[in-house]
Amino acid sequence: MAARTTTAGTTKAESALGSLTGEELIHFYRLMYLSRKTDDREILLKRQQKIFFQISCAGHEALLVAAGLALKPGYDWFFPYYRDRALCLALGQTVTDQLLQAVGADDPGSGGRQMPSHWTSKPIHLMSPSSATGTQCLHAVGCAEAGIYFTDHPDAAAGEYGAGDYRKFKDVSFESDEVVYTSIGEGSTSQGEFWEALNTASNNRLPVIFVVEDNGYAISTPVEANTPGGNISRLVANFPNFHFAEIDGTDPIASYEAMREAVAYCRARKGPALVHGHVIRPYSHALSDDERWYRHPSELEADALRDPLGRTEALLLREGFLTEEALDKLKRAVDDEVRAAADVALGAPLPLVANITKHVYSEDLKPTDAVFATEPKLEDAVDHTIADLINHTLRDEMRRDPRIIVFGEDVADATRDEHLKTGTLKGKGGVFKITAGLQTEFGSDRVFNSPLAEANIVGRAIGMASRGLKPVVEIQFFDYIWPAMHQMRNELSVFRWRSNGNHSSPLVIRVPIGGYLTGGSLYHSQSGESIFTHTPGVRVVMPSNALDAAGLLRTAIRCDDPVLFLEHKRLYREAYGRAPYPGPEYAIPFGKAKTVKTGTDLTVVTYGAVVPRALQAAQKIEREQDISVEVIDLRSLSPYDFEAIAESVRKTNRVIIAHEDMRSWGFGAELAARIADELFHDLDAPVRRVAGMDTFVAYQPVLEDAILPQPEDLYRAMAELAAF
Repeated sequence: MAARTTTAGTTKAESALGSLTGEELIHFYRLMYLSRKTDDREILLKRQQKIFFQISCAGHEALLVAAGLALKPGYDWFFPYYRDRALCLALGQTVTDQLLQAVGADDPGSGGRQMPSHWTSKPIHLMSPSSATGTQCLHAVGCAEAGIYFTDHPDAAAGEYGAGDYRKFKDVSFESDEVVYTSIGEGSTSQGEFWEALNTASNNRLPVIFVVEDNGYAISTPVEANTPGGNISRLVANFPNFHFAEIDGTDPIASYEAMREAVAYCRARKGPALVHGHVIRPYSHALSDDERWYRHPSELEADALRDPLGRTEALLLREGFLTEEALDKLKRAVDDEVRAAADVALGAPLPLVANITKHVYSEDLKPTDAVFATEPKLEDAVDHTIADLINHTLRDEMRRDPRIIVFGEDVADATRDEHLKTGTLKGKGGVFKITAGLQTEFGSDRVFNSPLAEANIVGRAIGMASRGLKPVVEIQFFDYIWPAMHQMRNELSVFRWRSNGNHSSPLVIRVPIGGYLTGGSLYHSQSGESIFTHTPGVRVVMPSNALDAAGLLRTAIRCDDPVLFLEHKRLYREAYGRAPYPGPEYAIPFGKAKTVKTGTDLTVVTYGAVVPRALQAAQKIEREQDISVEVIDLRSLSPYDFEAIAESVRKTNRVIIAHEDMRSWGFGAELAARIADELFHDLDAPVRRVAGMDTFVAYQPVLEDAILPQPEDLYRAMAELAAF
């Protein structure tokens, strides 16, 4: 295929040798051959059962070496995928680095946690990839946004903000013309995250290069079954602000010229670029696959004629840059290098079992640390709602820390902010008004609306946080968090662990949750917190009152872990739990429950909107039946305070676990199992659960009241347990 590069309707025919010198082309070829021989060595090791998985870069080498040579390691940023071996070698990774991962040694990039072809290097800005295809495109977008933000706000990239030693900021490296690279196979262009990333990159003119490595197959599915018309370039051609190039990715000259043009376009801040390279896949998808089952031999023979190594060898010999003898010498040197690297990798120490849980969470600043235990310093004696204190806390934290960015659906006061400046608009600030006034005070580059796409919100935030920003993003309703679940479970939660602590993404996701709304129905009343407490790597908190909301939110923002901050919608403006603002340094450690009522006869462990309902039932049963109930508000669900639960159960010898989410498979099941396991001899009655029905929340209030736990349900359970 002839090279074709288009920008704003122009075309350019590439010269025979492009801008590469003979020496540079030899180096280019050496990197390609090094990548292929590393693939071959891994295949040999897999057949010898010395490694456990193999997936190759074969056929993609010309396009990827071109990308690596056109970009700058340690200057630009890279969000690759698992075919990008040649790119990583071109950026400066060694074969030893790559084979250490293949054998599962204690490699610095993942500590034996990632399968082969998922390389990481902090010094060269190579970000940790996952096996999930397409998700990294949004991370690249967020990374580019962070780079632009630091360029526009250089004061935010250095220094310390706030009092105390617990929140020291490291200097953030950025370059005013840095470029962010991300790549996918043509099959991954079917993923929604890819299109969401193009959307934001186009709208914001971000310096992101999207490289589509089109080898014609997504495992066994041919490109025409994935992409309408079989060509992604035709589908994306109308995105504004983009530079597009569709090239023969097996041609080193065409690949290099296309990448140079794309990089120059992005460095000039004209917008993003997409380079669509048609490559080949001479080996099967992976060694666990056999392409002979679904590809005809004639097709494989045609691909072999386009092999980029053969094409580049022929060019070097034809142009006289290498003789046959010099080419053989180069190959022998590479063969020796790969063989020696394999010997080193096979002799390397294995990761320690004792380190399995290292880097699940931050090793530096944990939200459970005592430094977050502070006393309130009241600014006034006026009681405020949870909504008020969340807004107040966000304001104070944003005043303290210029790295905090707030975005989500409808969180801005008005996207067309010229009307705010004239005072002709009041501004929205979220459907619950929690972020009202923040954009007006801090500007549209710190508070802005996202597209209506939850994966876009979380994926971009991951990329921003990986660069040193502190995104505090909002998912408008918990009911619509599920499009972001892929980003949260497969990316956010594992980012630090899979990279062996080289990278992290500490951000806050605020989410209104729960029912008791009188008409919220099944799409505005969901709970489901146990799904996220089942995810290591993410902290989960759920305050029930204004003071706790302020203290826990401040800890969430200042700690070094990702936090899911659940805000119960029914409690936003309830009379229960109002409090004066506790001051700009008030924080509460995670994992510390709060006894909201002491008692001697039984314990109720709960959280969220069930806390005031449990208190109501406890006060009633104490008046009517003289049963003394202790009520514990967990506040923090992951981690949770089992010590407080145990202390109370040892005192009362009876326990009820109450929550709004459905009873089966809920958060209470884990607590009940652990109490029965560890506190069995302290119990005088079975562990009791009070929770929602195993169904959905209905619109009609009569049905909603029956579905969700009410004070009378708790009262009845208390009476029955006390009589046991």
